[in-house]
Amino acid sequence: MNKREFLKASGAIITGTMLSRIAPAESTTDAAAHRTNWSGNLTYHTDHLLQPKTVEEVQQAVKSCTKLRALGARHSFNTIADSNFNQISVKALQNMSVDTKARTATVGGGVTYGGLSPWLDAQGFAVPNLASLPHVSVAGACATATHGSGNKNGNLSTAVAAVEVVTADGNIVHISRETDGDQLLGAAVALGGLGVITSTTLNVIPRFDMAQVVFENLSFDQLEHNLEAIFGSGYSVSLFTDWQKNRATQVWIKSRLAPGGKADMPAEFYGATLAKQKLHPITGASAVNCTEQQGIPGPWYERMPHFRMNFTPSSGNELQTEYFVPRDKGYAAIRAVEELRDHITPHLFVTEFRTIAADNLWMSTCHDRDSMTIHFTWKPDWPSVRKILPLIEAKLAPFDARPHWAKMFTMQPSHIQKLYEKLPDYQAMLKHYDPNGKFRNDFLNTTLFGA
Repeated sequence: MNKREFLKASGAIITGTMLSRIAPAESTTDAAAHRTNWSGNLTYHTDHLLQPKTVEEVQQAVKSCTKLRALGARHSFNTIADSNFNQISVKALQNMSVDTKARTATVGGGVTYGGLSPWLDAQGFAVPNLASLPHVSVAGACATATHGSGNKNGNLSTAVAAVEVVTADGNIVHISRETDGDQLLGAAVALGGLGVITSTTLNVIPRFDMAQVVFENLSFDQLEHNLEAIFGSGYSVSLFTDWQKNRATQVWIKSRLAPGGKADMPAEFYGATLAKQKLHPITGASAVNCTEQQGIPGPWYERMPHFRMNFTPSSGNELQTEYFVPRDKGYAAIRAVEELRDHITPHLFVTEFRTIAADNLWMSTCHDRDSMTIHFTWKPDWPSVRKILPLIEAKLAPFDARPHWAKMFTMQPSHIQKLYEKLPDYQAMLKHYDPNGKFRNDFLNTTLFGA
């Protein structure tokens, strides 16, 4: 299989049969630079990328297309943002404002967390949670229920107070938690099906400082009775493993500090030992681009992600999958997947375990249950990974595992649809705002509307 065939196959496994292409829209001269996603595993199925500079131009673009799909920071590993017809990028919408009385921040559709966070900190505020990479867009991350970590922290979408959306008729619709109630529960994680998000209003909290401490070699045995306590030992906690030797290779604990406070740095943590040097999640890799560790205090946005704000990932030459299981079943789920360790490890960079609080957002992967995720960062070998995923998904089936919307999976649509009790409400919302399916692509048609 040559490179282009590999790239196409990576997307096709998720969406099924691809439709023929048409090209009704103008594309910009640099559109070709954006024809693959961040990791390079997917080549988009259209060469037509619209890049409006204003909200009015977004409205005109939407009116001009019969089929259209919004493209964020290109960090989705599957075809959720793909189109056979037209894509639209709102990267130019970079406005940011804070309402100090309401404690909200409103950001344009092109703003990334890396762009928002230092600016927001300077205003005296913070967002409650961040993803491990700060380079994802606010709109795209929220639309796919991207999450971050913390027993008491909801995913990024739970901070959404309101959205401004250009819907299929080209009109602007404002949906807010305050005035529209349940409608925002569907709009906050809309999976790109509602329209083009031109701004998002987030609930914010007062800024704070954090410190990060890393421990090495935590036995999986400790998770049987202490999983909740281990993941609750900091504001945000991540465990990394290669699935060998019955242990997590590293434990990253990110703790909130009182003004002038210092990090707790015991020599041992549930049998794991304090790291003596800064580490990368992948054993042996350079840690130069990772956020500071060893208890060094810093602002929230320089500790909560795993990777530094001023470090832009290069090629992202990897594949990612992730599954959400009920947190109280987390240990059993880990042990179930561990049985496949010798199938997994040869194709793996690293696996990460994280926890996220339950929420009431209709299409959130944490809907109605506190969750733990099992995240796989794979070597870029899709044919091999494709064979492993059904084995992992079979092991996780008893736990009603939900796959991350923007990562790679092979679950059948009929199975996924059973995992979301509010799916009929979501489908009805899309039909109301987009009756002709302008924003529906193969991914949505197959995964959430297919039999």
